[in-house]
Amino acid sequence: MTLAPPERARPQASEPLPAAGPVPHGLRATARITARAGADGVTGLPVLDGDGPIALRRVRSYGTQATVCVVGAMSAPLGGDRLRIEVTAEDGADLRVTAAAATVALPGRVPGHATYDVELTVGEGARLEWLPEPLISAEGSDLRMTTTVHLAPTACLLLREEQVLGRSGERPGRLRSRLTVHRAGHTILDQETAYGPGAPGWDTGAVLGGHRAVGQLLAAGPEFEDDPAEVRALGGEPGEGQGVRTPLAGPAALTTSVAPDALRVRRLLEAGG
Repeated sequence: MTLAPPERARPQASEPLPAAGPVPHGLRATARITARAGADGVTGLPVLDGDGPIALRRVRSYGTQATVCVVGAMSAPLGGDRLRIEVTAEDGADLRVTAAAATVALPGRVPGHATYDVELTVGEGARLEWLPEPLISAEGSDLRMTTTVHLAPTACLLLREEQVLGRSGERPGRLRSRLTVHRAGHTILDQETAYGPGAPGWDTGAVLGGHRAVGQLLAAGPEFEDDPAEVRALGGEPGEGQGVRTPLAGPAALTTSVAPDALRVRRLLEAGG
């Protein structure tokens, strides 16, 4: 036998059901950069399209290279945000991309993690330098970041990534990062890291060993085919940070470092580069 619900549970004609409000979500933004070599060899920027919190500014450069600076127009990424940057250096182009300041991942009012995706494509004989400032994982944030690189056989790449776990005096947020590099259709690097609450072992001696900053510098290009990188340890005392430079299966070299702060991570990466 099925019992009818109490009469009061049924909406009355004088009590209309509340209208369903919009489902909250974070910010969606995609910025695009395309670099193209001109007839005179100077690289131009036919596409320079910022969006939302990602503002793009062309800055002065020397020679044939074009330089773009990424400027944060507002606080981002926050919880629920979906941010993306697409960069293409066409055949023969020479492009350098920097940033005006560090990117800070923050908690937001929208539940769920934020994403920050970067896709880099480098054509034949082209060169791309992707050199942003550090990403800071603030307490309470939850960010998933991916960087995907597509290299032509004769392309050159210099890529730097630096991550700082927590601002001064605070615990880190959750940070999951993946870097994938393809050259001529073959994968030469595919790695994923996870730090912060819920990531097993991230603060142990097997991963960061108590440090709060980590970075890597990837150099790829035809020059490594005839002269592969040699394995080299970097740094001195463990408390000051340490690093290592290693060759990859493809024509590339990867320098990785961990240190107490971003400044010492940068110094180790520069020593290995």
